[in-house]
Amino acid sequence: MARYEASFSSPYYERGHWTRPGSRELLEGQATFFEKPDVYPVDVRGVTFSYAYFTPKHSGAGSSYLLTIADKDGRLLNGRRTYRLTVPANVPVSQYWSATVYDRATHAPIRNARWLSRSSHTPGLERNADGSVDVYFGPEAPTGRESNWVPTSPGGGFEVLFRFYGPGKQLFDKTWRLPDIEKVSQTR
Repeated sequence: MARYEASFSSPYYERGHWTRPGSRELLEGQATFFEKPDVYPVDVRGVTFSYAYFTPKHSGAGSSYLLTIADKDGRLLNGRRTYRLTVPANVPVSQYWSATVYDRATHAPIRNARWLSRSSHTPGLERNADGSVDVYFGPEAPTGRESNWVPTSPGGGFEVLFRFYGPGKQLFDKTWRLPDIEKVSQTR
């Protein structure tokens, strides 16, 4: 668990909590074709490759991922609490985006969840007047917000993988920023 949490030490955005799946050690190793003989991040490679291969692929288009285990205050995401992610308007994708919840202990889908994610293609997804979308994570849907809610398990922590299908330049040059997840309620 400590190694996994350490992989979040290189945030994608300055002063943020989203990161690319994989540690700095792995990313540097890949960039140099693992030229340092004493550094071969086997465990981190396994985690990263599982992220690359368990997600759906779309022919003819790429995808990119950001992952978080913490809210905007740096506290681990807790399945007993309710959180909100405000996805800004004009997400830089040519296909769609999605926010998927996983069990923090197993990194697998949350057992018996009604659904695992919300995406820009979710039927009935409510948008704000400015084109942004509020996605809620918690054990129960906030009143009137079920179409924008992803269930969590009150028995443990969770993590959120945000997928960009057909990612655009604004994601990579960071002129578009995915804000951190915010806690909106106390423990139930």
